[in-house]
Amino acid sequence: MRHLAAALAAFALAAAPALADDDDGFGLAGILSSKNKEELPPIMLSPGEPLAAAPLTLKSGVYYEIEIESDGAAELALVGPEFFRAIWIDEIVIEGIEIRPLGVDSFEFDEAGTMELGFLAIKPGSYYLKVPGSSGDLQTLAITIE
Repeated sequence: MRHLAAALAAFALAAAPALADDDDGFGLAGILSSKNKEELPPIMLSPGEPLAAAPLTLKSGVYYEIEIESDGAAELALVGPEFFRAIWIDEIVIEGIEIRPLGVDSFEFDEAGTMELGFLAIKPGSYYLKVPGSSGDLQTLAITIE
C-alpha cells in the first residue's frame, strides 16, 4: 500500500508541469485568466432612465467586469439577491478600493459615483437587477446566465 501511495505521489509530481500547461486555453490563472474576461456595458442609475440598453446574456464559467454608475440625481439602490447568489463576486472596486465580499444582496448610491464589479457567472438561469420600489421595466435589467 505504501508503494502505491509513493508511486501516485511521484506520478502527481511528474504530471504537475503538464497539468499547468495552457491546455485549457486560459493559462496558469485558469478561469480567472484575462483570456476568459469580458467587459459588459455599464449600468446607469438615474431616476426614470433605463438601467441598460438591452438585457444581458452571460455564459457560465466566464469572468465579467461591469461598471455601475449613479448620476447622483436621487438615492438609488440596485437589488438582485438571486443574481448575486448565482455568481461568484471576485471584487467590488470603489474609488480604487478593492473589496472582496463573501456575499452581496444590494448596492445603494447616496450620491454620484461609480463602482466596478468583477464576477464569475456560475449558475444558469434567469435573473434580474432592479431599483427597489420601481414598477416599470426601465428600472429592471433582465440577466440570463447560459
